[in-house]
Amino acid sequence: MKKKDYKARLYEVFDTDVEDMGYLDRMALIQNCLLEYQKDSEDKRDTSNKRKPWTDDELKIILSDAPSVQNCMKYAVLFKRGYGSIEQIYRWSTTQNQELSPRRREDKFIQQIKRVAKELGLRG
Repeated sequence: MKKKDYKARLYEVFDTDVEDMGYLDRMALIQNCLLEYQKDSEDKRDTSNKRKPWTDDELKIILSDAPSVQNCMKYAVLFKRGYGSIEQIYRWSTTQNQELSPRRREDKFIQQIKRVAKELGLRG
Protein backbone atom coordinates (compact mmCIF):
# COMPACT_ATOMS: atom_id res chain seq x y z
CA MET A 1 0.00 0.00 0.00
CA LYS A 2 1.28 3.44 -0.84
CA LYS A 3 1.89 5.94 1.92
CA LYS A 4 -0.72 8.32 0.49
CA ASP A 5 -3.38 5.58 0.46
CA TYR A 6 -2.45 4.47 3.97
CA LYS A 7 -2.80 8.03 5.25
CA ALA A 8 -6.17 8.43 3.52
CA ARG A 9 -7.45 5.23 5.16
CA LEU A 10 -6.30 6.40 8.57
CA TYR A 11 -8.02 9.76 8.11
CA GLU A 12 -11.19 7.90 7.14
CA VAL A 13 -11.05 5.90 10.36
CA PHE A 14 -10.27 9.06 12.37
CA ASP A 15 -13.36 10.76 10.93
CA THR A 16 -15.65 7.82 11.75
CA ASP A 17 -18.23 8.60 14.46
CA VAL A 18 -17.64 6.76 17.72
CA GLU A 19 -20.70 6.37 19.94
CA ASP A 20 -21.43 9.81 21.42
CA MET A 21 -17.87 11.15 21.17
CA GLY A 22 -17.10 14.60 19.91
CA TYR A 23 -14.00 15.56 17.99
CA LEU A 24 -11.76 16.16 21.04
CA ASP A 25 -12.80 12.90 22.69
CA ARG A 26 -12.10 11.03 19.45
CA MET A 27 -8.63 12.64 19.22
CA ALA A 28 -7.89 11.57 22.80
CA LEU A 29 -9.01 8.03 21.93
CA ILE A 30 -6.76 8.00 18.86
CA GLN A 31 -3.78 9.18 20.92
CA ASN A 32 -4.43 6.55 23.58
CA CYS A 33 -4.78 3.83 20.95
CA LEU A 34 -1.52 4.89 19.32
CA LEU A 35 0.31 4.77 22.67
CA GLU A 36 -1.15 1.33 23.43
CA TYR A 37 -0.13 0.12 19.99
CA GLN A 38 3.42 1.40 20.51
CA LYS A 39 3.64 -0.32 23.91
CA ASP A 40 2.23 -3.57 22.52
CA SER A 41 4.58 -3.46 19.52
CA GLU A 42 7.83 -2.94 21.41
CA ASP A 43 9.36 -5.92 19.63
CA LYS A 44 9.06 -4.02 16.32
CA ARG A 45 11.28 -1.10 17.30
CA ASP A 46 14.92 -0.75 18.27
CA THR A 47 15.44 -1.59 21.94
CA SER A 48 19.15 -2.28 21.59
CA ASN A 49 20.01 -0.49 24.86
CA LYS A 50 17.74 -2.71 26.95
CA ARG A 51 19.53 -3.99 30.05
CA LYS A 52 22.51 -1.68 29.47
CA PRO A 53 23.63 0.77 32.16
CA TRP A 54 22.07 4.22 32.28
CA THR A 55 24.07 7.42 32.44
CA ASP A 56 23.25 10.14 34.95
CA ASP A 57 22.54 12.50 32.06
CA GLU A 58 19.93 10.15 30.59
CA LEU A 59 18.24 9.85 33.98
CA LYS A 60 18.31 13.63 34.42
CA ILE A 61 16.59 14.12 31.07
CA ILE A 62 13.87 11.64 31.99
CA LEU A 63 13.34 12.89 35.53
CA SER A 64 13.24 16.51 34.39
CA ASP A 65 10.04 15.76 32.52
CA ALA A 66 6.57 14.83 33.80
CA PRO A 67 5.87 11.13 34.42
CA SER A 68 3.25 10.64 31.71
CA VAL A 69 2.53 7.76 29.36
CA GLN A 70 3.50 9.98 26.42
CA ASN A 71 6.86 10.85 28.00
CA CYS A 72 7.57 7.23 28.93
CA MET A 73 7.06 6.25 25.30
CA LYS A 74 9.03 9.23 24.01
CA TYR A 75 12.07 8.34 26.14
CA ALA A 76 11.77 4.62 25.47
CA VAL A 77 12.08 5.36 21.74
CA LEU A 78 14.75 8.04 22.21
CA PHE A 79 16.99 5.91 24.41
CA LYS A 80 16.18 2.59 22.66
CA ARG A 81 14.82 1.08 25.86
CA GLY A 82 11.67 -0.65 26.97
CA TYR A 83 8.62 1.37 27.98
CA GLY A 84 8.51 -0.34 31.37
CA SER A 85 12.04 0.68 32.28
CA ILE A 86 11.20 4.36 31.87
CA GLU A 87 8.03 3.92 33.89
CA GLN A 88 10.05 2.18 36.61
CA ILE A 89 12.57 5.04 36.75
CA TYR A 90 9.73 7.44 37.54
CA ARG A 91 8.37 5.08 40.21
CA TRP A 92 11.69 4.48 41.93
CA SER A 93 12.53 8.17 41.91
CA THR A 94 9.48 8.94 44.05
CA THR A 95 9.33 5.81 46.21
CA GLN A 96 10.38 6.43 49.80
CA ASN A 97 13.41 4.38 50.89
CA GLN A 98 11.46 2.79 53.75
CA GLU A 99 8.92 1.50 51.22
CA LEU A 100 11.65 -0.39 49.33
CA SER A 101 12.63 -3.90 50.32
CA PRO A 102 16.09 -4.19 51.90
CA ARG A 103 17.34 -5.83 48.69
CA ARG A 104 16.01 -2.96 46.55
CA ARG A 105 17.59 -0.35 48.84
CA GLU A 106 20.98 -1.83 48.02
CA ASP A 107 20.36 -1.98 44.25
CA LYS A 108 22.96 0.20 42.47
CA PHE A 109 20.53 1.31 39.76
CA ILE A 110 17.90 2.39 42.28
CA GLN A 111 20.58 4.23 44.26
CA GLN A 112 21.67 5.98 41.06
CA ILE A 113 18.07 7.02 40.32
CA LYS A 114 17.61 8.28 43.89
CA ARG A 115 20.86 10.26 43.71
CA VAL A 116 19.95 11.89 40.38
CA ALA A 117 16.41 12.64 41.60
CA LYS A 118 17.85 14.28 44.71
CA GLU A 119 20.21 16.38 42.59
CA LEU A 120 17.17 17.57 40.63
CA GLY A 121 15.35 18.38 43.87
CA LEU A 122 12.70 15.68 43.50
CA ARG A 123 11.15 14.16 46.60
CA GLY A 124 11.43 10.46 47.20
